[in-house]
Amino acid sequence: MALNIKGLRTVGIKVDDLGKAKEWYSKVLGIQPYFDEPFYVGFNVAGYELGLQPEEHAGTELAGNSVTYWGVDDVSAAWAELLANGATELEQPTDVGGSIVVAAVRDPWGNAFGIIYNPHFKLPE
Repeated sequence: MALNIKGLRTVGIKVDDLGKAKEWYSKVLGIQPYFDEPFYVGFNVAGYELGLQPEEHAGTELAGNSVTYWGVDDVSAAWAELLANGATELEQPTDVGGSIVVAAVRDPWGNAFGIIYNPHFKLPE
């Protein structure tokens, strides 16, 4: 029996300083969290959740095999803005074919944060 997956709902990011992470993500996303508690901060990013979770030893054992990509209109501009705000380079903007462009950075806590322009992807109605 196959799972009935409904699509991406939440991406959780572990951080060792929830206040600083909330400030940084508020700045780079251009929005304030809709849920803000000492145990979890949630941002609604175009209908998807980016959640910050406090963890004392965040960044010490990060899974390096996956990156969540968030859609943008201009990957190069978004990548430059992330770097200007303290992120570090992980994957330079690259056209991977079919006019799809991807890039990734590490946030100040070492988490992978990907951005993508994909003119072929449409949300279900």
